[in-house]
Amino acid sequence: MNDKDISRIIDAALTNNADFAEVYMEEDSSRSVSLLNGKVIKAGTGISAGIGIRIMSGINSVYVYSNDFDTEELIKMARQASMALSGQNRAEIAALNELCKTSPSVIDIDPASVPKTDTVDLLKKASDLALGYDPLITQVSCGYAASSKTIRVVNSRGINKEETKKRIRLTMEAIATKGNEKQSGRVSPGTLRGYEFVGEYPVMDKMRSCCDTAIRMVNAGYAPSGKMPVVIGNGFGGVIFHEACGHVLEATSVGIGASCFTGKMGQQIASPVVSARDNARIEGEWGSYYTDDEGNESSDLLLIENGILKNYLVDELGSRRMNMPVTGCARREDYCYAPTSRMSNTYIDNGSSTPEEIIAATEEGLYCSQMGGGSVDTATGEFNFAVNEAYMIRNGKIAEPVRGATLIGKGPDVLMNIDMVGNDLKLSAGICGASSGNVPTTVGQPTIRVSSILVGGREEE
Repeated sequence: MNDKDISRIIDAALTNNADFAEVYMEEDSSRSVSLLNGKVIKAGTGISAGIGIRIMSGINSVYVYSNDFDTEELIKMARQASMALSGQNRAEIAALNELCKTSPSVIDIDPASVPKTDTVDLLKKASDLALGYDPLITQVSCGYAASSKTIRVVNSRGINKEETKKRIRLTMEAIATKGNEKQSGRVSPGTLRGYEFVGEYPVMDKMRSCCDTAIRMVNAGYAPSGKMPVVIGNGFGGVIFHEACGHVLEATSVGIGASCFTGKMGQQIASPVVSARDNARIEGEWGSYYTDDEGNESSDLLLIENGILKNYLVDELGSRRMNMPVTGCARREDYCYAPTSRMSNTYIDNGSSTPEEIIAATEEGLYCSQMGGGSVDTATGEFNFAVNEAYMIRNGKIAEPVRGATLIGKGPDVLMNIDMVGNDLKLSAGICGASSGNVPTTVGQPTIRVSSILVGGREEE
């Protein structure tokens, strides 16, 4: 849409004296393929486009959206939406800044230029390898997805930003079956890079690793129950910090007093060995962006420094509620959602210990090599997470594998009980779901030790 028509829509949105109006436009194309036991079960391409209009007066807001780009219809929709929101002071519409275009993607080979058959052949080879790896491997799934999304944000303050993000993600999972028991090994790397990432990724080695994990876990005994020291591996182990601690630092919960960390700025909320960041500006990283979905510049935000809370994740609405500046963290799944404060690449930073030192310093405990999914209550920080791959630690050494472990606790308690942090930081791709939909996020951490946490398990039958 041209600047003149966008300005007309913004003017219509301010009809009832709102103090802010925003137009968000989006075009998205995607392609994907899924295989089950070496056979293609789903393949397709998709194209979508739409526009969202947000109107604000103080901390009250209205959001409407459409996939119809007819200017006159959008003006009508904006004017009708404004009727639901009466303000005291109509915003003055600032002149639009010159359009600024950004992209955090690093592309050598455009995924759209690669025939789907190339990807299918690669994933079929990986599936065949797994299916012939061991009789215990009974099911194998593989997937590939690539997307290219361009957004443009224009608002009544003159912001005029456009950003394009191109993402690729692979998924491979092997399931082992023994009697009635099933266990899996899974990897799902993602990146803001081109198809060269697929060529560089060690697909066959990773599939073998998935098989080995599934076989070890299906043959393992059950994890014990009780409070004990727990060592959590690097990479996706950071999902606990993301869910149990990261979400409660978002203005979505902090701004309404529904976070256990509300009012804790400048206070110690974690062990002195813990520092954590939310860095949206890592070029080529899965959760990165340079321009957020409100048109603000993203940031490399220090959340916790040596245990002290330094920053919250603040969007436009949170800024109004909390009287704090925005931090460039507003995100949304697509134009059907109003933006809200969300994480990007969120991780516990490197410490001074090696993983070997952490294991050796743990006489008895549990080593969680791969974490699974879980749930968290942002008001209390209480969480429950499954462990996909775990081992007992005995006499400072990793011992036998165990299955069925869960980690149960409160985010604030876990942060205070982290007493060792490794120097092997690793980031892992994920998808985070919240009030503004599902968005790509990265979790991460080095190997860490929690001095005491409740482990849920069960005795052998």
